[in-house]
Amino acid sequence: MFEDCVFCGIIQKKLPASFVYEDDWVVVFLSNQPVNVGHALVVPKAHYENIYELPEFELAYLARVVKRVAHALRDVMGAEGIRIVQNNGSAAGQVVFHFHVHVIPLKLHEGFVCGKAYRDQTRGRMFEALELDAQKLRPYFSKV
Repeated sequence: MFEDCVFCGIIQKKLPASFVYEDDWVVVFLSNQPVNVGHALVVPKAHYENIYELPEFELAYLARVVKRVAHALRDVMGAEGIRIVQNNGSAAGQVVFHFHVHVIPLKLHEGFVCGKAYRDQTRGRMFEALELDAQKLRPYFSKV
């Protein structure tokens, strides 16, 4: 774990986050700067800066979790589409240098502009609202 990494702080429960799922390898929590309600982050517990450092077996495991999150967002939040985003390096738009995957639920009427960077369309969300969203999603993972 890295002391100055915000995601390591979240994983260690030193910083607040609305957790949806956690196991020995990965955590899933809701973004506090979401594009849309339900915007989730899938993050390995071990600190890897980017995809180049992440071992292939962990990437494969993460992909399975990302798929489960996509199903949960579709089924629980009523998403009509899912955008999966993963950035590597500043040039690609990576801001937090701990590997993570964004799973973003979309609905046609929400006005998401496909030509714009998703980061340009984020807005802050209060912790209480994130917790209510997380409460809706957590049961999905207990039954899968």
